[in-house]
Amino acid sequence: MDPLGARSQFVEVQNLPTWDQPQGVQDEVDRKSQLTEEDDQLANQLNSLESPFPFRQDINSKIVLFNGDVALLNCTAIVNTSNETLTDKNPVSDSIHRYAGPELRDELLKLKGCRTGEAKMTEGFNLAARFIIHTVGPKYKAKYRTAAESSLYSCYRNVMQLSKEHAMASVGLCVVSTVKRAYPLEDATHIALRTVRRFLENHGENIETVVFAVSDVEEPVYRKLMPLYYPCSIKEEKISLPFLPADIGNAEGEPVVPERQIRIAEKPGNLEDSDLGLVGSHAFARMEGDVDKQRKLILQGQMSEAAQHKQHQRNYNRWLCRARAEDLSDIAALKALYQTGVDLCGRTVMVVVGRNIPVTIIDMEKALLYFIHVMDHITVKEYVMVYFHTLTAEHNHLDTDFLKKLYDIVDAKFKKNLRAFYFVHPTFRTKVSTWFFTTFSVSGLKEKVHHIENLQQLFTCILPEEIDIPPFVLEYDTRVSIQYFTPLQFFSMLKLTEMFNL
Repeated sequence: MDPLGARSQFVEVQNLPTWDQPQGVQDEVDRKSQLTEEDDQLANQLNSLESPFPFRQDINSKIVLFNGDVALLNCTAIVNTSNETLTDKNPVSDSIHRYAGPELRDELLKLKGCRTGEAKMTEGFNLAARFIIHTVGPKYKAKYRTAAESSLYSCYRNVMQLSKEHAMASVGLCVVSTVKRAYPLEDATHIALRTVRRFLENHGENIETVVFAVSDVEEPVYRKLMPLYYPCSIKEEKISLPFLPADIGNAEGEPVVPERQIRIAEKPGNLEDSDLGLVGSHAFARMEGDVDKQRKLILQGQMSEAAQHKQHQRNYNRWLCRARAEDLSDIAALKALYQTGVDLCGRTVMVVVGRNIPVTIIDMEKALLYFIHVMDHITVKEYVMVYFHTLTAEHNHLDTDFLKKLYDIVDAKFKKNLRAFYFVHPTFRTKVSTWFFTTFSVSGLKEKVHHIENLQQLFTCILPEEIDIPPFVLEYDTRVSIQYFTPLQFFSMLKLTEMFNL
């Protein structure tokens, strides 16, 4: 509800022109002048190609580009860009605090900060918007560009996810990458536009309006790039193709192609490189010969390495399709596998919490599907895994048959891009089991496994603020640290534990 006496200063989002509507006469003239005779010829030449961002009237009708203060938007939620302590001083945040009132600052203290890439929500207080979604953009360094891209994607993705989960009809997005954080504006705009586009395609059926609130400096960049992701006609869709960046992300918009190779296929109907759908994936449809004969050749060691790789890729794609189709919410609720920050080399860190895996009472095939579903887009680039064996019992231990099956099923990228596997708080028994498994059951993994006796050792590879550690792990590590550390080291660990528990 609008604050009493201040209604006139707020902007009703339903009164703003959407992207499928010309925003005045000049805007219509500008759009027409951009489509020259040369563009007509170019569009004809590109007719055989399919754009990864086709013209969608239904999506364009949900998009608004607004030059103004996001704090003034009367919509379900607006976005605030801040720092890890949610106390950043920047024009967007300052304006939101000014209109929301002092209650917002008090509420933010209760949130106890927010990690980079994550999003947290508060009430809107005196704003016209009912909610404020707070997110923390990454600090940009060219050396860690991939990590920064992934974090910025997570900001927009998590904001949109919160909007969906809370059934929000409209959300006002500010530009998350502030000047203070040194993120190149054009690069950041690509990520923002495509992440929102992909989310609306895949999950946005109930979201009515998304407003990109920009400043005078940001507006020209947004107007230049929006036709690439939200073309207003089939002709504009075609002429935008050559101007799309090489990395257009995966199906959700996340940057995942290190080689920056463009994803526009000359024959988009070709199923060889597709992982979508099972129809036509059998031997007869592909005219590839007798599958039983191929399997016999594999067992006899007579099939070529290329043919074996192709067969393995098809098998993995079948598992991936199942993983995307099944409801895995019960496995996700265990919080046994999750993405956190990056290590000292800028590589994504994935965490596995052993105590959260009740092996004896869950469907392990669904657990395998969940692992594939979560890890598929992570493993296209280098990553590390941290396994907390802390306080696990017999019913938490994965048997070697399951691990061997998992290792045999996953795609080659899982093995190639895994740079390190940190086994935290191992026992003598697990050290022996791991040695046997990596020596006799699988290859190429042994040298990547590192046994970590305590968190202090782990922090030499991954900074404390880059990894989300379960409280029981911190408490256990503090307790056992008494016998290993000097008093000074112990009190340092104690202080660290208190910081995580805040």
